[in-house]
Amino acid sequence: MYKVKKPVDFGFLNFTTLDRRRFYCEEEVRLNRRLCPEIYLGVVELRQGPQGPHFEGEGTLIDYAVKMKRLPEERMLQRIVERGELTLDQLDELARVIGAFHLNAARGPQIDELGGIPAIRANWAENFQQTAPFVGRTIRRGDLSLIEGWVADFLTRRRGLLQDRVAQGFIRECDGDLHLGNICLTDRVCIFDCIEFNERFRYSDTAADIAFLLMDLDNLGHPEFCEPFLARYQETTGDRDLTGVLDFYRVYRAFVRGKVTSLRLLEELSDEEAARLAASASRYFRLARGYCLRERLTPMLIATCGVMGSGKSALAGELSRDLGLTLLSSDRVRKELAGRAPTERGSEGYGAGIYSPQSSEATYRALWERSREELVRGHGVVVDATFRRREDRDAFRALAESLGVPFHLVEIRCERKVLVRRLQERGLDPGAVSDGRVELLERQVAEFEAPGPGEALLVEGSLPLDREVDQVLEGLGVLL
Repeated sequence: MYKVKKPVDFGFLNFTTLDRRRFYCEEEVRLNRRLCPEIYLGVVELRQGPQGPHFEGEGTLIDYAVKMKRLPEERMLQRIVERGELTLDQLDELARVIGAFHLNAARGPQIDELGGIPAIRANWAENFQQTAPFVGRTIRRGDLSLIEGWVADFLTRRRGLLQDRVAQGFIRECDGDLHLGNICLTDRVCIFDCIEFNERFRYSDTAADIAFLLMDLDNLGHPEFCEPFLARYQETTGDRDLTGVLDFYRVYRAFVRGKVTSLRLLEELSDEEAARLAASASRYFRLARGYCLRERLTPMLIATCGVMGSGKSALAGELSRDLGLTLLSSDRVRKELAGRAPTERGSEGYGAGIYSPQSSEATYRALWERSREELVRGHGVVVDATFRRREDRDAFRALAESLGVPFHLVEIRCERKVLVRRLQERGLDPGAVSDGRVELLERQVAEFEAPGPGEALLVEGSLPLDREVDQVLEGLGVLL
């Protein structure tokens, strides 16, 4: 396959001249051969001939391209994670490869300078300036102000730690774009498509490099892989102090991803594609905000509450992602206890089979026990369940009180027509975990014991999901 660079200028990237494109093609090959040598075959000429443009032949030179082997799309790490197929052995090997790469990566005075506090400030100032046009479209003004304040505070408060990172040699010539879409797992780990166009983004703290990968795992809803990766990476590199700066660089990576995705909105796009990109950028910015908010939060127990189709699972998943909470799902736990796969559909009637009173009691007991384990370990928890019975809610409230952690009950309500539509759509989704069906709705609504006044934080379940999250955070007092 061949990669031709577009003649664009984004300020931090400038491919507007032929000489620039040739140089950066050569840099792309040189730098990516550090981690994926057999894939990058070289730089070739693109020439105009009688039959049209062609590579490596006669004719007028019109451009340059990187020639490389095509990697199997199904073995990309992002696809593997999305399919739920990533193993701890694969994660272990990935951590070893990246750790060894960082240990051997180039360092020196020029590299140290671009990893110091003045360069970090300059990078953030550029990010904020380039994001400003998208306020109100992909990022809330209040969120931008919150992140700006958090970054300024961190750079002041942890100045000594950042200086120590430079002095101890952790500023290296890194990959710079170490996200899941740039990693392929075949018979070996292949990491490709590093930053070749700007030394400012490649010369960085090694913690900033792995923060991209960890942020990606968080964004996809798989934070459980972060701890084992970090353990092996730290064992390989001996870098025990990186945790002090890791969240700072997670904020940076999420924010930059939001910015870059927003910049794509300046291209000519269909309305559908523009809406998709805007939603994606917004999620990255909200994740950056979430990393900032976590410092304000003590471990807490959040329980969702609402009938089938109200949007409990979607909201619980976003709260888990944004705030770093352990997500416990009653649908998954119920099927696990019954020996079923998460997406295996059941056809039991209301209150029968794995939804019998005995099975439901066992499910809530398992959720209670797992919540307790996580809270004792210092991890916040969000429990995604109907909680239709008051006694179940009271049991979790008592658990939080016994451990001295805050308890928040979040009730999600929406109109019946919305519930019906969602349940009908869910029935057509082969990846759905819930067995909720339209014909079961009325029974559950009739038996639902609604929280009393002041017992729960009420959320309108037909709002856009990001607004529902904001409602919860505002209710928790962590977002103005």
